[in-house]
Amino acid sequence: MTYQPESGEAVDAALPLAQLRSAHKRYGTTVALDGLDLEVRRGELLAVLGPNGAGKSTAIALLLGLQRPDAGSALLFGRAPHSLDARRRIGVMMQEVALPPELRVRELVDLTASYYPSPHSVEEALELSGTRSLADRFYSRLSGGQKRQVQFALAICGRPQLLFLDEPTIGLDVPARETMWRTIRRLVAGSCSVVLTTHYLEEAEALADRVAVLAKGRLVASGSVAELRSVVARRQVACLTRVPLEHIRSWAEVETAWRDRERTVILTAEAEVIVRRLLGADEQLSELEVRRAGLAEAFAELTQEVAA
Repeated sequence: MTYQPESGEAVDAALPLAQLRSAHKRYGTTVALDGLDLEVRRGELLAVLGPNGAGKSTAIALLLGLQRPDAGSALLFGRAPHSLDARRRIGVMMQEVALPPELRVRELVDLTASYYPSPHSVEEALELSGTRSLADRFYSRLSGGQKRQVQFALAICGRPQLLFLDEPTIGLDVPARETMWRTIRRLVAGSCSVVLTTHYLEEAEALADRVAVLAKGRLVASGSVAELRSVVARRQVACLTRVPLEHIRSWAEVETAWRDRERTVILTAEAEVIVRRLLGADEQLSELEVRRAGLAEAFAELTQEVAA
């Protein structure tokens, strides 16, 4: 099966939409990427996670053609990322954006859409992004969260096949964030691929088909949220118990423990030991549950191993 782009040149639909192959990048003596292999598959939402300095921003910059790798390669739709044909198929929402402050939101969307061969109408882009009520306001007079919503409208107005979202929900209130999440899911369901970088791990857990975890410029793990959770040793032990929280926290096997309403929740890599301790300390223990840790705990464990 082949995919036919606007240029008329056939591209194998089985190939990744974007790809880094053994990418290396240095800034002076600082190693930003150390042989990174990363790919974005057709019709997926890929969340790229990592601590500060992991190489996330550099990886995205290479895929967008904003920088070139010192060694290795970067491909966008099988081409050099800076090629016009590749750029016409992407939408980008970065953290730092400079837009003409004297233009109204509607004018910004109309201007941006004019750069693409088959864009959404202005009204469609406003509706999808939840910015219809902002359409006639000057961009300079919007709040920080409203500006992020408008930047999202600009990123999606060209009907991108691949959408890059860098911390898209920073500064948004809950309704605006939920609107953006719904639209992102709708785009992915319509075969748009999305690359999401975020510090909100619950966002990645809610949206991502696949997660790539970076640390020190390398890919340390890749897979679905469930797969990443399954490879780490940490577990959450939850129960109703009379054992004091401070006493539980003193146990050597406990990383942390907290109250969730009436339940005690314990994070540990030694779940079996903790369960035995709890049963021995509280004969009336009830509602005992052991479950895999969440993405946040998996992320911490995976990146901690590289830093060690």
